[in-house]
Amino acid sequence: MKQNEAVIQTLERLGGVATLGQLNQEVFTIKDCEWKTKTPFASIRRIVQLDKNIYKIKTGLYGLVSFKNELENKGFIQETEQNKDSNEIKEFNHSYYQGLLIKIGNLRGFKTFVPSQDKNRLFLNEKLATLSTLDVLPGYSYPSIVKRSSTVDVIWFNEREMPHSFFEVEHSTDIQNSLVKFNDLQDFYARMIIVADKKRKQEYLQKIKYSSFAYLNKENRVSFLDYEAVNKQYETIIEQQQYEVLL
Repeated sequence: MKQNEAVIQTLERLGGVATLGQLNQEVFTIKDCEWKTKTPFASIRRIVQLDKNIYKIKTGLYGLVSFKNELENKGFIQETEQNKDSNEIKEFNHSYYQGLLIKIGNLRGFKTFVPSQDKNRLFLNEKLATLSTLDVLPGYSYPSIVKRSSTVDVIWFNEREMPHSFFEVEHSTDIQNSLVKFNDLQDFYARMIIVADKKRKQEYLQKIKYSSFAYLNKENRVSFLDYEAVNKQYETIIEQQQYEVLL
């Protein structure tokens, strides 16, 4: 079997749609295909970009042309400059990046949590509640503090069920709202990260300088991570799993 045929077969098995990370993870389970190249992940990336049977839905997410109508009916709409601000794309992107953050957290060995209002949202064909490992927010502090963190988009907890990282996905809503939330959680030794399109970084840099967030800014408590970086880190951690020894 040719390599592009293996990629297409993998996409078919995954319902016609998959992240590049999923393809990197699943394609090698097809035994009829040999990957003799020293850079198989680069080969997979080249195939999804060039094969006429595959189309790009958004950065890091690909679908089969033969499944396109079915995928669009399920909400997998190809993102373009014309529709990127539509409600459909906004809702899809929010849960999509929540899902990627949960998957990265799980792969890194953290316990993961999403708020109750998002549990039924989908990451591809899976509910976020199915992906996250915690059904209930751990009682890691005073009830008022725990309640305040209950709406954070994604939280990673360490083995002691203390918060390691708070993530807020800001596709279109006001970044200031997330900064207010982080400000209320500033007493915890945990990372606080705004995840958004790279075009919103200047907005973030402007608002983190507000006097209300002086401590967050001075102590560099909050970081900005763009969508492409999230995708890249997800793909990288999948690739690392294929190595027997990591240096």
